[in-house]
Amino acid sequence: MADHVQSLAQLENLCKQLYETTDTGTRLQAEKALVEFTNSPECLSKCQLLLERGSSSYSQLLAATCLSKLVSRSSNPLPLEQRVDIRNYVLNYLATRPKLATFVTQALIQLYARITKLGWFDCQKDEFVFRNVINDVTRFLQDSVEHCIIGVTILSQLTNEINQASGKALNLHDESQHGLLMQLLKLTHNCLNFDFIGTSTDESSDDLCTVQIPTSWRSAFLDSSTLQLFFDLYHSIPPSFSPLVLSCLVQIASVRRSLFNNAERAKFLSHLVDGVKRILENPQSLSDPNNYHEFCRLLARLKSNYQLGELVKVENYPEVIRLIANFTVTSLQHWEFAPNSVHYLLSLWQRLAASVPYVKATEPHMLETYTPEVTKAYITSRLESVHIILRDGLEDPLEDTGLVQQQLDQLSTIGRCEYEKTCALLVQLFDQAAQSYQELLQSASASPMDLAVQEGRLTWLVYIIGAVIGGRVSFASTDEQDAMDGELVCRVLQLMNLTDSRLAQAGNEKLELAMLSFFEQFRKIYIGDQVQKSSKLYRRLSEVLGLNDETMVLSVFIGKIITNLKYWGRCEPITSKTLQLLNDLSIGYSSVRKLVKLSAVQFMLNNHTSEHFSFLGINNQSSLSDMRCRTTFYTALGRLLMVDLGEDEDQYEQFMLPLTAAFEAVAQMFSTNSFNEQEAKRTLVGLVRDLRGIAFAFNAKSSFMMLFEWIYPSYMPILQRAIELWYHDPACTTPVLKLMAELVHNRSQRLQFDVSSPNGILLFRETSKMITTYGNRILTLGEVPKEQVYALKLKGISVCFSMLKAALSGSYVNFGVFRLYGDDALDNALQTFIKLLLSIPHSDLLDYPKLSQSYYSLLEVLTQDHMNFIASLEPHVIMYILSSISEGLTALDTMVCTGCCSCLDHIVTYLFKQLSRSTKKRSTPLAQESDRFLHIMQQHPEMIQQMLSTVLNIIIFEDCRNQWSMSRPLLGLILLNEKYFSDLRNSIVNSQPPEKQQAMHLCFENLMEGIERNLLTKNRDRFTQNLSAFRREVNDSMKNSSYGVNSNDMMS
Repeated sequence: MADHVQSLAQLENLCKQLYETTDTGTRLQAEKALVEFTNSPECLSKCQLLLERGSSSYSQLLAATCLSKLVSRSSNPLPLEQRVDIRNYVLNYLATRPKLATFVTQALIQLYARITKLGWFDCQKDEFVFRNVINDVTRFLQDSVEHCIIGVTILSQLTNEINQASGKALNLHDESQHGLLMQLLKLTHNCLNFDFIGTSTDESSDDLCTVQIPTSWRSAFLDSSTLQLFFDLYHSIPPSFSPLVLSCLVQIASVRRSLFNNAERAKFLSHLVDGVKRILENPQSLSDPNNYHEFCRLLARLKSNYQLGELVKVENYPEVIRLIANFTVTSLQHWEFAPNSVHYLLSLWQRLAASVPYVKATEPHMLETYTPEVTKAYITSRLESVHIILRDGLEDPLEDTGLVQQQLDQLSTIGRCEYEKTCALLVQLFDQAAQSYQELLQSASASPMDLAVQEGRLTWLVYIIGAVIGGRVSFASTDEQDAMDGELVCRVLQLMNLTDSRLAQAGNEKLELAMLSFFEQFRKIYIGDQVQKSSKLYRRLSEVLGLNDETMVLSVFIGKIITNLKYWGRCEPITSKTLQLLNDLSIGYSSVRKLVKLSAVQFMLNNHTSEHFSFLGINNQSSLSDMRCRTTFYTALGRLLMVDLGEDEDQYEQFMLPLTAAFEAVAQMFSTNSFNEQEAKRTLVGLVRDLRGIAFAFNAKSSFMMLFEWIYPSYMPILQRAIELWYHDPACTTPVLKLMAELVHNRSQRLQFDVSSPNGILLFRETSKMITTYGNRILTLGEVPKEQVYALKLKGISVCFSMLKAALSGSYVNFGVFRLYGDDALDNALQTFIKLLLSIPHSDLLDYPKLSQSYYSLLEVLTQDHMNFIASLEPHVIMYILSSISEGLTALDTMVCTGCCSCLDHIVTYLFKQLSRSTKKRSTPLAQESDRFLHIMQQHPEMIQQMLSTVLNIIIFEDCRNQWSMSRPLLGLILLNEKYFSDLRNSIVNSQPPEKQQAMHLCFENLMEGIERNLLTKNRDRFTQNLSAFRREVNDSMKNSSYGVNSNDMMS
């Protein structure tokens, strides 16, 4: 005790020296000793002693300030209980000593305020222990005047304390704080990028440019200082952080329109445009590619989220549109800098130009001034780039056809704004380039480099002319504009005549691809049933080139197609695009009839051999997959042949001679023990690709029957043999399987056999044989690496599923006769399907879109027409199929989801019927498989219950895109699981907030209103109607609810 007294006396003495002495040395020593005391372990207990026994006010002040430091320290903080004790002690101390020195009272109140503020969120037994301030102070206010003064001072000091930000301000110039700045910007960007309503399925897409900000954030966006903060940050922070700031601004510019009313949106847009203007006036930071890219994205968002009518009303619009136009022109001229960002600038101008006809605002949009400048900058910069790319050996943008096509699509709209200026420019540039090109061709001393430059420039011009002609579709066109199109078309056709005349010596692949792109656009706009033949374009073609009507223009098309196939047969890109053009021409009703009359088309129909068309040859250098274009060729030829074919078998056989010869050649090879396998493969693959094209085109009964009788039975064994020999080589089997799938497809009811004909059954036998042969052999492959599993195995299986589905749903076979006559063709095909299915993991069924579509559409047919077969399967197979349906219900692909609903409906209906029959006393017992199926379902009720829960959840809580399909199985599921449905309903009702439960309960009552316990069509339709009303009511009920699985309050 003596020690305490002695140390207390020492502390009091030190306080006196600190606060009263005039000697600096003594004060410094006292200060040093007291600092050591503050950091010592016994500081807390000594402070209490000082307050209780200290004889001077200075010792009380020391105790109060030491305690404030103790409670404020962030390292090794005091426990909650101790802080509560200090708080209570201070209040008691102040209450029992109202006449302390003013500075002591002030220090103690400061201590109380600090403890309260720092402990504001601390809980003890679910109670915020430091928040009962008003109760604490009320006691003071009910006592003497001195106590009242203390009480009011406490409130005043506490308000002041809480108002002081305890955080630190960010110093942008302090490098040690840059990490914090980076994380803050990332946090902001992630918040603004958050998918608030769960609509973004594709993260790579930049098209989802509306940020669905919650309504509760509205005030932050209405406050203009928020937007200003980001623009200020951009100008004041180090360049390495600027792209992130711009990314945030891109998202802020994309805030959903419904967050504002019209006046608020106009104000927000005005601040946004001001910020953009400031960046354009100080463009130094845009020399960084990342900044430049994000700024281009920001500019694109100006039009994607706001209307031109709103933009023109912004105060600085004339100045801003001028700055944006200058920025765009400069960017296009510097084509080598950040080429991936050009897309956003062109996107902005495309949207602006497309809006011109619809803008109602009286303010001038000035686009007629600036859009031609952008068009001119794009065209001239592309032409100027050609020489530099060739000189320096740079990567040619023309090789990225996807990017070029994207830019041309945008330019097609931009160029149509003030079209007269666009055409005048194109005519001028084209004439210059074409004249230089002709002079170079005639000159003996022309360098290959100069020729390449002019060909490159002409390639760009042909692409651009095709694009602007294609842009006609977006605008109401005038006769004058059609006449201008005529000027452009004449020039391209004249250039084509020139280049085609030189093909025997040399050709330019890129220029040819540009020509094909031009022809494609020209065909879309000016050839076909919809086009006015009196168009001024045809008048101009007639004047310049003597092409008086569409038939003559079509002859130019066909001439070009034949020339390309003759000279470019070894060039896959040109061949496939040429054949695509032929295919597109063969679709139109009127154009195909005009084409057939052309001698060039008759030549093709009579001479489709490798002698005339080299791509039909067995070219040993190319891979088997390069033969795909043959299918396109024969589809077009098939359509052209059908126009006048009728039932003329002689003409048909004449046409098929080259294919007959090929089949005979393969049959000859197969009949010998040793043959050249590569040659046999190439011949057969080419042949089946040709046949698939013809089979696809022959969608009339008369012509398809000729094809069927030609191939069956003579050549079918060759296809079966190919599958046996080469099952492990998908390059061979896939074309054969696809041909078979096409042959069994009853397209346009073409597979209608006569009453006395067994051909339907014979065709199915061949189908079954092929599926069984392929299926049993492909399962012997063993373990296949994951990256090759689709190519080697799943693709073929997928085609088999499609083939079986087409045969089962073609309505040209009565499948009941197979069992009746002991024919195992149907059983073999179905058993192979099960074996193949069980070899595929569930995840693969949904991971590969083509496989999932073919599987679920086949399953739909099986559950509809062959439910007895499904019911007879082993329990583990049934559970596998049901699991696949359950997983498919939640698939992103609507077709898969709808197919699963249909399958589930058939299964549930079958179950319900069998149960109804089993409960009725009938003389005929249930079939054995039905009995087993019922037993399995009763053993595993959880599977059907799980699907009931899934369907109900999708309808109530998700954006259900196929509500009608979902409603069909739901009634059956409810009737089969009434108790489970009742429990599920109660669970959903109870998950709602108390005030909503009654409304939700009523929704469920209305759902089953007037519904009987049967699955008759009338009852189902009534249920579907009830379900539509139910979903509407539930959505309305949950709109303002903060409960539920997928509450919508955020957007309300």
